[in-house]
Amino acid sequence: MKELAALNPFFWKYRFRFFTGILLVIATNYLAVLAPQITGYVVSLVQSKLPGGKPIDSIHSDFIVSFIAQISAHNQFSFANLITFCSITILVLAIIRSVFMFFMRQTIIVMSRHIEFDQKNQVYAHYQKLDTEFYKTHSTGDLMNRMSEDVSRVRMYTGPSLMYLINLISVIGFCLFNMFSKDVMLSLYVLAPLPILAITIYIVNSIINKKSEEIQGQLSDLTTNAQESYSGIRVIKSFVQESAMLGFFKRNSELYRKNAVSLARVEAFYTPTMSLMIGLSTLLTIFLGGIQAYHDPSRVGTIIEFVFYINMLTFPVSAIGWTASMIQRAAASQKRLNEFLSIQPSIQTINPVSFKDVLGNIDFDHVNFIYPHSGIKALSNFDLHIKAGQKVLVLGKTGSGKSSIAQLITRMYDPNEGTVKIDGVDVKHVSVNDLRKSIGYVQQDVFLFSDTVQNNIQFGIEALDGNNDMIEATKTANVYNEIQNLANQFETLIGERGTTLSGGQKQRVAISRSIIKKPAIYVFDDCLSAVDAKTEQTILSNLSAYIKDKTALFITHRIFYSFQFDVIIYIEEGKIAEMGTHESLLAKNGLYAELYHAQQTHQEQ
Repeated sequence: MKELAALNPFFWKYRFRFFTGILLVIATNYLAVLAPQITGYVVSLVQSKLPGGKPIDSIHSDFIVSFIAQISAHNQFSFANLITFCSITILVLAIIRSVFMFFMRQTIIVMSRHIEFDQKNQVYAHYQKLDTEFYKTHSTGDLMNRMSEDVSRVRMYTGPSLMYLINLISVIGFCLFNMFSKDVMLSLYVLAPLPILAITIYIVNSIINKKSEEIQGQLSDLTTNAQESYSGIRVIKSFVQESAMLGFFKRNSELYRKNAVSLARVEAFYTPTMSLMIGLSTLLTIFLGGIQAYHDPSRVGTIIEFVFYINMLTFPVSAIGWTASMIQRAAASQKRLNEFLSIQPSIQTINPVSFKDVLGNIDFDHVNFIYPHSGIKALSNFDLHIKAGQKVLVLGKTGSGKSSIAQLITRMYDPNEGTVKIDGVDVKHVSVNDLRKSIGYVQQDVFLFSDTVQNNIQFGIEALDGNNDMIEATKTANVYNEIQNLANQFETLIGERGTTLSGGQKQRVAISRSIIKKPAIYVFDDCLSAVDAKTEQTILSNLSAYIKDKTALFITHRIFYSFQFDVIIYIEEGKIAEMGTHESLLAKNGLYAELYHAQQTHQEQ
């Protein structure tokens, strides 16, 4: 349970609600035990009026009873008036208790919602801090589950479980105090079945929780199977695998059905067991109390009072197992959250320096880089020096290390050895936010949000002067006319991951998003792979004029003919194999020339 100690700062933050809620729970239960005392008093009062009855004062000494007796004596109530006054008192107590119960839930349950809100924000904020390496090794489903399922389970502890725990402690305390103060032996007899009930419920709840978690996992698998079948229906039909997929789904569904039926059988055992034990306690109260009342009729009021107490104890005792189970589940979930929140991003800013008015000089000095999640060596003793304003074309085969250059410039990763500098400053000394604000990065895998075209283009821009910049950016990316042809133009919703747009349109919207930032450095990582040759030439021609004073890296596997590059480098196995201008590399007749001639031949065909 030590994992739940991480919640203490939240309880302290909402301490007014928390402590007020505790007081209200205690007050509510104190008012609840007054009604049985008054009822017992009324029964004893009636009993005292019968032949041979004992005086009422010799039987009762409860505070509420003494108070009613004093009011009755002071006002000289008749027997009928006293009964009426007792009835009204019980009604008033019930109303006050209802009001307290309302505010009890408004304090503790609402507090749990505030804590849930804070925890989700805490988890989400931590997600934003973590680096690329973390997301390479953790699935999206697991990350979503921590924010939804785990936080929700913790909320069940900070809200209902905590409230019921305080409730059952106070109810049991008040009831046991009153019962043992009236009759110790009778209390021991009638309470004997309740511990057995609590243990039984705890065991049954443990089984139910274990089976529920298994079923949740199977349901998750079943849902994933169905979702993948719907998403990949074209592939399934293309390979004529409808029957195979249906059989797989049926097997999973049958396993889910069997476990669900097994869970239902266990749950069916729950209510009858609880009713049996509670009924047994009530039966013992009436049986043993009846024997006492036979020998001493004045005990009838006490027996009635005991019956009330047993009924009051029913829910708290039955809730012990549920509460313990919820606390266990919350502890397990909080442990997962604690483990996650303890993860620190590997990208840390060391001795931060001011980083303003970026010119765009980029230097790689003896850089060695190995991807931590795969162990693949991407760059080996890599040296590259780019002057501000230069346009650089980076070529190479798949897996040669081209994209790793972009990953290191933007500090998605840090090199294992060597340094990456911008304007002579090691990027490790630059705030990640400041660094990335100065770079316009268009990645290979274009991602668009399920939002309007305009919001996707303006993503990350705090303020924009009118639409001129956006129009200029989309025209430069050669996508403006196509946006104008959309149903709502820039206000058109493009669906999840931009599904309503073609691959080429998504790439060009992403280019527009980078251009509108007006950064000092542009990095285009194979971002024209989905456009045709004519569109590619138009975009490159537009970019040539738009970014003429900016540093730009174009990372690709093919040569761009319509753009004048200052430097062209060809990477092979993480090293620069060739470097120079277009003419010098052709004259060298090496790897670049081979790629050039192969591409020329392919275009002619």
